[in-house]
Amino acid sequence: MATADVLFIGGPVFTGAGAPIHGHAVAVTDGRITAVLPESDAAALIDARTRVVRLDGALLSPGFQDAHVHPVSAGVELLMCNLSEATDAADAVAMVEAYAAANPEEPWVLGGGWSMDHFPGGAPVRGLLDAVVGDRPVLLLSRDHHSTWASTAAIRRAGLHAATPDPADGRIEREPDGTPSGTFHEGAGDLFDHVRPRISADVAYAGLLRAQDELIALGITGWQDAWVGSGLGGVQDIRSVYERAIREGALRVHVVGAQWWERGGGVEQVSDMVRQRDEVEALGSGHRFSLGTAKIMVDGVAENQTAAMLTPYRDVHGHDTANRGLSFIDPERLREYVTALDAAGFQVHFHALGDRAVREALDALESARAANGPTDGRHHLAHLQVVEEAEAARFVEVDAVANVQALWACHEDQLDELTLPFLQDGAEARQYPFGDLVRRGARLAAGSDWPVSSADPIDAIHIAVNRVSPGSDAAPLGGAHQRLDLSTAMAAYTSGSAYVNHRNHDTGYIREGYLANLVVLDPDPFQLTSEEIHRSTVASTWIEGEPVYTRIA
Repeated sequence: MATADVLFIGGPVFTGAGAPIHGHAVAVTDGRITAVLPESDAAALIDARTRVVRLDGALLSPGFQDAHVHPVSAGVELLMCNLSEATDAADAVAMVEAYAAANPEEPWVLGGGWSMDHFPGGAPVRGLLDAVVGDRPVLLLSRDHHSTWASTAAIRRAGLHAATPDPADGRIEREPDGTPSGTFHEGAGDLFDHVRPRISADVAYAGLLRAQDELIALGITGWQDAWVGSGLGGVQDIRSVYERAIREGALRVHVVGAQWWERGGGVEQVSDMVRQRDEVEALGSGHRFSLGTAKIMVDGVAENQTAAMLTPYRDVHGHDTANRGLSFIDPERLREYVTALDAAGFQVHFHALGDRAVREALDALESARAANGPTDGRHHLAHLQVVEEAEAARFVEVDAVANVQALWACHEDQLDELTLPFLQDGAEARQYPFGDLVRRGARLAAGSDWPVSSADPIDAIHIAVNRVSPGSDAAPLGGAHQRLDLSTAMAAYTSGSAYVNHRNHDTGYIREGYLANLVVLDPDPFQLTSEEIHRSTVASTWIEGEPVYTRIA
């Protein structure tokens, strides 16, 4: 056997499934794993040029893959008015004021990251912005990107007033006389599109590169971009941003792009998606970027009561309302679209958060399978906040993957104040039922939805295992039976997401012949108590055998 370029030795190895193996070394040559062998045999692979990485008890794992993330908009937000670190409403307003003062040449104040639980009813008002920015227009996306906070000047520029109707796919928060109060949920945020400044191509590109650095430092070596289209955060053409990164040799990770399905359009979109997929494939960079996925947003989110539910939301007094949330696409049309996409060889990536949305997505996959037979689509449903017990078994029946955002599966203010009080009795037990899905045989993939929430896989894995955030004395959300064991949670973020990304043939595992996309975790999370998993951090990240991030001691 030839000597190795790199040899990892002296620590446990998580291979992508099951418990870590001990007493083994991992050899890398020409960017690929060439041997996983007993440490006692490793000396034969070392010569003067071999880089020996002594793990000293740290865990070697396949690189993480994020199966649902928005890196371009996340990176752009980091370059703009970023409110993600605000601790309360006053702090958020102070950040807006400071950003506006530091950037007087910008005609609009743009950015995002505000948290709904910092504001009464989850709806900040325009007057808070007016007081610190005056007549300068301000548009700020919420942390979850499902609501927009606007100043009076922005509302006037868009021509919105008391008589402006709510769009079919959104809702405007209003003052007693009907005047928009400053918060625009879901599709109502699109009412600013004709006046919102466009993000320049250079800023969008800088955002992608900034995001890539952030994600690599978290051990992420590949991802699925859950919105490749136009309009997200003001970026007009996300595909072109990736293509520029490929041309300039700057894209170091591998990316599956999910083409955005315009919910106001119809099945005619499939042919354009095929064209875009084929154009990207013709570039010959499929190992770095592909466009074989379609993203369909079935519903909204529970905290603003747009997630599609089987039962009605309640009002502040606990009484049933007439609102069961929004299905953005008629279920019959959804079945038609998914069947057409499946027939065209696309993977379908659903945003399905409420229990009715989950049912509608599974129904659509059932129809596609009946029409087309089994395929290798590896279709997946993301978010899965509320899932009826009877629906959990259907994932296996229709060959759907559960794409979980585990960081959300715990008690926190936005859930406890803006969601659970407005759901029916018993709904808490059905929040993010990962344990039920696994027991019913569902495959898991994992993602962050960054910038909606932290992109750190270790933070999410900690909560998947505990169902409680670090330091909290709350009960496990949904009950202890919804917890995952650490091996299952790690597999979801490695081999599970590699499967969804159609990259499990060369990534997601530590096996001979696979790309050396690796992460070193110190301390080894398997040697920590479950309450301490969050203490594990990334010591180094490797892509194709090269170190692309090393923690500063």
